[in-house]
Amino acid sequence: MRLKGRTAIVTGAGRGIGLAIALKFLKEGAQVLLVDNVEERLERALPQARALGSAYPCVADVRFGSDCRRTVDQALHHFGRVDILANNAGIAHFAPFLEVEEDDWDRVIDVDLKGVFLMGQAVARQMVAQGTGGAIVNMASTNGLVGERGLAAYNAAKAGVNLLTKTMAIELAEHNIRVNAVCPGFIPTELVLESGGEESFIREYINKIPLRRYGKPEEVADLYAYLASDEASFITGASIVIDGGQLAEQ
Repeated sequence: MRLKGRTAIVTGAGRGIGLAIALKFLKEGAQVLLVDNVEERLERALPQARALGSAYPCVADVRFGSDCRRTVDQALHHFGRVDILANNAGIAHFAPFLEVEEDDWDRVIDVDLKGVFLMGQAVARQMVAQGTGGAIVNMASTNGLVGERGLAAYNAAKAGVNLLTKTMAIELAEHNIRVNAVCPGFIPTELVLESGGEESFIREYINKIPLRRYGKPEEVADLYAYLASDEASFITGASIVIDGGQLAEQ
């Protein structure tokens, strides 16, 4: 129960890695606000969450500062404080660089980078006001460390998250707020399947991974729980790779 007595906001919590993070936090004793921009996803996820502990839904879109501030208000209404932010919400769009449309570029940057900034700022302001510190874990990617064909906007956004994380960590350290990023490799969630990746691409990707298997959402959630806990009390400004060894091989 590493997070017993803590309160957490998890964005993109309606499915995939976000839901896995929310469930892991609950198992570790935290109270959790599950945030997603699709109400139906939250409705499906909530029974699983409430079977494990104190969980509430919040429909919000991280692209908008007003929604992010309202999310913090909801957490305060339910829990009275915010100790942890799992800044996970994200999307992707597969297209060759020469074919990326401006609207698609803007949409990915708005969710994956601007959304991390807006949600992180809203939560950090509350943590500073509380005066008791906290932990923010941002969702980056191995795509923020190396490039990959067909994912120009996603690559750019995740690279931005890694540097935003370091900047947040530096500026918030005086308030005892730790900020880290998680950089997963290939985790075949619903998002991957919906974002335009071809089945052959997904099937063959395993050949790039030394462990010769895909990652699981639950494995990423385990890392989030560690970084949110006191066991990681001297870790801040880090971007931690969880990719089965993919980036280790040239």
